[in-house]
Amino acid sequence: MNTKEIFELVGALIILLGAIVSVASAIGIIRFPDIYSRAHAATKTTTLAVLITLFGTFFTLLFVNSYVSIRLILGIIFVFITAPVSGHLILRAAYRSGIPMSHKTASDELENVLPQANELKK
Repeated sequence: MNTKEIFELVGALIILLGAIVSVASAIGIIRFPDIYSRAHAATKTTTLAVLITLFGTFFTLLFVNSYVSIRLILGIIFVFITAPVSGHLILRAAYRSGIPMSHKTASDELENVLPQANELKK
């Protein structure tokens, strides 16, 4: 086995790890009880899965083909910035709309900070 094949194998394993994290994210989206925990699974773990997959692709292109892909670097930066921000904004809109939390939620730490929909109508 030469070094190129080893780097290709390592890149494939990194991409496989990204796929495994993506499956864990999908399971979290299905199993969690409310919008808040589902969105957490959707944004955090999916972002990690995409970043790992893109990094594995970048690693493979760099060490196997000696090619630096600026598009992959920009994709990594774009996903790293936009996915958590969009998840936060969706959850904030859900909270302000008055979507209830699961009965398993221990406490609502935002009730004294952010107004909900029924408080905004007053």
